[in-house]
Amino acid sequence: MSGLCCRGLAAGYGTVGVVQPLDLDVAPGTVMTLLGPNGAGKTTLMNTLAGLLRSLDGEVRVDDEVIRPGRPKDASGAGLVLVADDRALFKSLTVCENLQVASRRSGVEPEAMLELFPALEKRWSIAAGDLSGGEQQMLAVARGLVQQPKVLLIDEMSMGLAPIIVRDLLPVVGRVAGEAVILVEQHVGLALEVADEAIVLVHGEVKLRGSAADLAADLSVLERVYLGA
Repeated sequence: MSGLCCRGLAAGYGTVGVVQPLDLDVAPGTVMTLLGPNGAGKTTLMNTLAGLLRSLDGEVRVDDEVIRPGRPKDASGAGLVLVADDRALFKSLTVCENLQVASRRSGVEPEAMLELFPALEKRWSIAAGDLSGGEQQMLAVARGLVQQPKVLLIDEMSMGLAPIIVRDLLPVVGRVAGEAVILVEQHVGLALEVADEAIVLVHGEVKLRGSAADLAADLSVLERVYLGA
C-alpha cells in the first residue's frame, strides 16, 4: 500500500525489547495518534521508524519501498521525517536559515511555510534560540514539512508548552495535505480532535486501536486501558 506500512515491527535497545511486534498502516492524508502512558515505548517506536534505532524484528515500508533498519539517511531519503521531542533546532541559525538547511533541492521554498505558521514571519531573521517555546515548535514542524515528507513523525508537539499554545498548534497537523502523519501527544483529547485513527501502547504492546472519533466519544475506555484494566 502507499503511505507507511509496518509488519511485525519490534523495537528496543540492543537486545532489550521495548515495543512488541506490531502491524501499522497509515495511508496518505491520514493522521494517526500514538497514545499511551510514560514508558510505553512511543518515542522508541518513532525513533525506530526514523532509522535512529535499529529495529529488532519486522519490516518498514514507505510506498512499498523497504527501509533498511537503523539507517536514518535511508529513512529520510524514502520520505520519513521526524520532528523530535527536543526539536533539535540549530539554535544559532535564524528561522529562515533553519528552513533553508532542511529544504530539498528543487523543493518547497522556506517562505511557503509562512502560510501554515504566519507567526514566524516577524521572527524570520531571529535566531532559533531566541524564540519562545511555541515559536520553536512551529519552526520544528515547519522544518519537517519543508522536507516534503511522505510520512511525518511528530513526537510530543506539546512538550513544555502551555495548553492554549498546543490548541493553536495541533490543528495545523490536520491541515497537512498529502502526508501520512503519526503524532505522539500527551494531550489526549486534543490529539483525538485532529487525528483520524488512534493506537494505544502500554508496556510496548498495542492494547487498543480504532477511529479517533470513537475513542473521543468514550474516554473512559482509554482511562481503563491506561490503568491496565
